Amino acid sequence: RLTVDKEQLRKFYLSEGYADFRVLSAVAELSPDQEAFFITFTVEEGERYKLGTVDIKTTLKDLDPETLRGSVETDEGDWYNADLVDESVQAISDQVGSLGYAFVDVRPRIDRDAENKILNLTYDIQEGPKVYVERIDISGNVRTQDKVIRREFRIAEGDAFSTAKLRRTEQRLKNLGFFESVDIQAVPSDSPDKTLIKVKVAEKSTGELSFGAGFSTADGPLGNVGLRERNLLGKGYDLRAQFNISGRRSTIDVSFTDPYFLDKELSAGFDVFHRRFDRRESSFKEQNTGMGLRMGYDLAEYTRHTLSYQASYDKVTGVDDDDSDISDVIKEEEGSDVRSIIGSDLTYDRRDNRMDPREGYYVSIGTDFAGLGGTVTYLRNTLGGGYFYSITKEVTLGATGEVGYIRGIGDEVRVTDAFFLGGQNLRGFATGGVGPRDSDTNDSLGGKFRFEGTVQAAFPLGLPEEYQIRG
Repeated sequence: RLTVDKEQLRKFYLSEGYADFRVLSAVAELSPDQEAFFITFTVEEGERYKLGTVDIKTTLKDLDPETLRGSVETDEGDWYNADLVDESVQAISDQVGSLGYAFVDVRPRIDRDAENKILNLTYDIQEGPKVYVERIDISGNVRTQDKVIRREFRIAEGDAFSTAKLRRTEQRLKNLGFFESVDIQAVPSDSPDKTLIKVKVAEKSTGELSFGAGFSTADGPLGNVGLRERNLLGKGYDLRAQFNISGRRSTIDVSFTDPYFLDKELSAGFDVFHRRFDRRESSFKEQNTGMGLRMGYDLAEYTRHTLSYQASYDKVTGVDDDDSDISDVIKEEEGSDVRSIIGSDLTYDRRDNRMDPREGYYVSIGTDFAGLGGTVTYLRNTLGGGYFYSITKEVTLGATGEVGYIRGIGDEVRVTDAFFLGGQNLRGFATGGVGPRDSDTNDSLGGKFRFEGTVQAAFPLGLPEEYQIRG
């Protein structure tokens, strides 16, 4: 531990501009009563340096160094920081690798001006040694089949080794939610031009049986029972059954998803549901029974397209035609309808973690068309996105928003299809509390256009990390 502390001291001083820092000695002396040790670190801080010029040079053909400037986190005039230099080297390596250069070696070179206490820094990019992946070994997976892990790899045996692809693989494995930890290491092989990739995972429980009871200002008393297995048979299948009941709604949902249908990079699944809602803000009750089919695939590494189809039998009840406190618009919608909806969602996702993002951004575009059969026709479009930025290692600032528009085709947009804001999708407002209302009855009628946005900070609450609860 004494040796580790010496290294920690060195790293700290190098991150604060002390490029000449040294630990001269670390001495442990036993106290006279022989009950404790006195530990003395003797250090030589040296001078504190600022950065002078920051350049990028390369010998790689057709590579413009200026295109890499955005990956450099060190700026002229800043105090020298070895941590930022290391991060810049990694970011440059990743960017150069994504441009198709398989073998690169990025080295920071320092020209010291001791008189003016300035360090001139140059990132030197050259062709690195040619190294290929000889074998990928996986351990620690007791239930999860090997192929479930291997299909998340962005690099295969025989490929040129790439640290960027290896980190992307680690990120994809963590996003599965099957493992408590994922450790990927590249170790030397018997051949100098080859490397072994060792993957060690620690599985966690993927089966969930949940019971809940509580009280919500939006729904009143509530209870739920849920059963889910996210890694069914160790093949990555996701099976879920959920029953919820509250003062305002009751739902039964069963869904199944195969993330690699027919062993292709194509997810497929189905949903069966029965839902009942008491739409008090609009003075009617709604009932939906139906099923849906889903299919998704990757257009590119970070771009995913999902197609869906949903058919449902929907019923509006609880409307008294003689009640003057109910809007005439809602009275006209009493009865039943059949909805047949085709949906398309396109998502570009660069978040570091979909469950708990700390860095990155995403953009999504959704389109729903109702009218391929059924009795309701409309076209609904939504555009959403979010950006996440770490203020510190523990505090993340996030901004998300969504805009939507729905247009009836040959008919007016029904209240049951319109956009509503408030409650679950807009904090601080009652369900359906934002938007058009009937001026006589005060019933919420929903809107054709919607925009909502949120800016929030996420921070630790002092609870153990395994609870995964943040403020």
